[in-house]
Amino acid sequence: MHTIFALATAQGKAGVAVIRISGPQAFAAASILAGEMPEPRKTGIRKLRDRAGALIDEAMVICFSGPASFTGEDVVELHLHGSPAIVRRVLDELLSYDDLRFAEPGEFTRRALENERLDLAQVEGLSDLIEAETEAQRQQAVRVFSGGLGEQAEIWRSQIIRAAALLEATIDFADEEVPEDVTPEVKDLLARVRQDLSKEIEGAEVAERLHLGFEVAIVGAPNAGKSTLLNYIAKRDAAITSDIAGTTRDVIEVRMDLKGLPVTFLDTAGLRETEDQIEGIGVQRAIKRAQDADLRIFLMQEGDHLPLEPRDADLVYSAKGDLRDVQPNPISGLSGLGVSEMLDSVVSFLLDRMQKVNLASKERHRKALSVASDALANAEEQVLYGAERYELVAEEIRTAARSLDMLLGRIDVEVILDEIFSSFCLGK
Repeated sequence: MHTIFALATAQGKAGVAVIRISGPQAFAAASILAGEMPEPRKTGIRKLRDRAGALIDEAMVICFSGPASFTGEDVVELHLHGSPAIVRRVLDELLSYDDLRFAEPGEFTRRALENERLDLAQVEGLSDLIEAETEAQRQQAVRVFSGGLGEQAEIWRSQIIRAAALLEATIDFADEEVPEDVTPEVKDLLARVRQDLSKEIEGAEVAERLHLGFEVAIVGAPNAGKSTLLNYIAKRDAAITSDIAGTTRDVIEVRMDLKGLPVTFLDTAGLRETEDQIEGIGVQRAIKRAQDADLRIFLMQEGDHLPLEPRDADLVYSAKGDLRDVQPNPISGLSGLGVSEMLDSVVSFLLDRMQKVNLASKERHRKALSVASDALANAEEQVLYGAERYELVAEEIRTAARSLDMLLGRIDVEVILDEIFSSFCLGK
């Protein structure tokens, strides 16, 4: 296997730049540059020189012996002064060595997966951790990257394998008298795991929304003050405001960190019947985006009849509350009346939704868990018929176990690896 190297920190001028080398020739290559290597996991200050002996830089060198390293291979990190010229010179020097090449995107992490330092769920957690923009996203990514989903999947797998073993023993001794009926224990194991899977599946959709960002749509008739409210929330002129009805024709989005939560506020076209073809398209888009949103904020005026009804959890306010007499739940994006309380209500609603978030956070996770859950449901149904259906039950259990193995990347994952690792930077 080739030894690979790459810049592990961001491109450009910085205080420190880190170049990572991994593979069978990592120590040998680094010693050509820096001389004698420090002991594994201890730092050493070394002068880096090219083949002609010219000084390139003075760097801190750290060695990690495989398999006790991130990739599971021998790894060397060179902590250089963060000059682009120094980085470029060191990379060029490494490229001139035999059996060394630039790493491909995500190749360090891919080797960690192949060497069983990480499972596939942890790889995805690491990707989410790198992309995290808010505190809630960071916390969720850390939970997955720490191996929580893999540990839970191992527990589920051991329980259903126990059920399969009980059935297999009964099948193997079908011609002999079995002293104990295994059906009650098998039923209990299958039901327990399927209940856990159902909870995880339920939370997977919310976790995916957390990763992508929650959507909150501002809904109302034309000239209800939707764009003004969006601008007040964004603290900038994100949307055009005008006294002319129908100014907003498309959905305008403002993404923000709302008390640690990733939230995209949507300013939608005013909802009304219209003969204007372009405005009509905007209205239909507004209705569709509002229907798909996690939460809607309705700005209502007297006499409004909107083609969209509030859901139980939606927030309903009296629009332009600063210009009217006493109204229920008034709000105004012009004066800020009620906006702070409204944002608190949005946060409260989203935090309540996040109570359902467990460890599964990807559509791939949800599908694998659903396949396992369906297989166990079939097994529970078949086990009621007794020993004559035990072979069918055992096969359904094997299907569930294979699905859990796919969750962790142990089998049948080559088709998705390239897509996952393409989003990683070269140094990962």
